Amino acid sequence: MNKKQKTQHDSKARRGAIDLYAAQCSQCDKWRIITSQEEYEDLRCRFLEEPFTCDRKPNVTCDDPADVERDATRTWVMDKPNLPKTPEGFKRELIVRSDYSKLDAYYVTATGKRLRCHREVKQYLEKHIEYKHLKLEDFDFSVPKVMNETIPAQIKVKRAEKSDSKGKI
Repeated sequence: MNKKQKTQHDSKARRGAIDLYAAQCSQCDKWRIITSQEEYEDLRCRFLEEPFTCDRKPNVTCDDPADVERDATRTWVMDKPNLPKTPEGFKRELIVRSDYSKLDAYYVTATGKRLRCHREVKQYLEKHIEYKHLKLEDFDFSVPKVMNETIPAQIKVKRAEKSDSKGKI
């Protein structure tokens, strides 16, 4: 299964944004860094038909060490396979919430407008005839699942404190 991961602190990326993409080899289970969001989406949209293997990367085999290890130095999220590729002219953005409970998906237009749901996409497509060839099904707001074991310890403590305070009278 493909996965995405994000660093906790990256000054160039929007706070909470995915900044590194990785795919797990279906043969050796090693993680390989995918160089761009576009390449990752290309792999993800055909994952069930064409599972990722190490040899899809140039000069890489299953005998090579993993590019990255799944551990708590990063917050990892599990993506769904076979989501459609982001339509040309748009960028799909995933942002993790500050409490790490889940991610939010947005489609960003060429002008920077963020579309948050199918209703907004529909309105945008109706107003911009250059996208008349696109359908609502081309936009998927499904989000990856945050892997709890990689959530930063300080966030888990805050969650526990919040949970404890709700139960007190």
